[in-house]
Amino acid sequence: MKLKDKIVVVTGAASGIGAAMAKCFAGAGAKKVICADINLEGATETAAKIDGLAIGVNVGNEDEIKALIKRTEAEAGPIDLFCSNAGILTLGGVEVPNEDWQRIWDINVMSHVWAARHVVPGMIERGGGYLLNTASAAGLLNQVGAAPYGVTKHAAVGLAEWLAMTYGDQGIGVSVLCPQAVRSEMTRGLEGSVAALDGLMEPEEVASDCLQGIENNEFLILPHEEVLGYIRAKAQDYDRWIGGMQKLNRRFGPGSDQG
Repeated sequence: MKLKDKIVVVTGAASGIGAAMAKCFAGAGAKKVICADINLEGATETAAKIDGLAIGVNVGNEDEIKALIKRTEAEAGPIDLFCSNAGILTLGGVEVPNEDWQRIWDINVMSHVWAARHVVPGMIERGGGYLLNTASAAGLLNQVGAAPYGVTKHAAVGLAEWLAMTYGDQGIGVSVLCPQAVRSEMTRGLEGSVAALDGLMEPEEVASDCLQGIENNEFLILPHEEVLGYIRAKAQDYDRWIGGMQKLNRRFGPGSDQG
């Protein structure tokens, strides 16, 4: 999909990857970029730089996502590209309280479900559209020291696959973004974490990769090229891969010097 004259929604647009996406897509000629975030002040700052529209939204609430879509289409026009980008990080393992598991599940997984539920039918009626869902390399490889994050990002990848295979014949393009560590509020203070072993990427680089992926209708967007090799190694010898992850856990996991 070419973004010239398209209506684009980006959640998590107050900072980090979301803000960089909004600016990148506006620069690519989008007719209007809707900058959505629970941090309305930050979203407004992003929107002001690109003549966009800022809308406050808590993506962990289905009614708010539905309202975001309805307001966008009333004030800007039919949505061509919906970027379900907002997410959170929860550290810890199975001991993490149920309410924290539920919160990260709603934000990292159900927000994608709700976005698709309320935006895809209209896209199909109009002859097509595009979804960009932000997951993580953790959704392909897992995350040492962060079970809720690794599990929910796996689910986000699985949902993106399902959307692509189910709606592709009806004109819906789907990409899933799976970076390793990116400089953002989420990674602040975690620059030495396992996710940053292959470097901390700038949000603008990730946004550029997203634009290219959307224009080429690529399902899997991997800003860190090393991830593809890790996926292949995992598929080739799962037991050996688990062993390697156990080594990383000893180095970076709970109780380690760097964990």
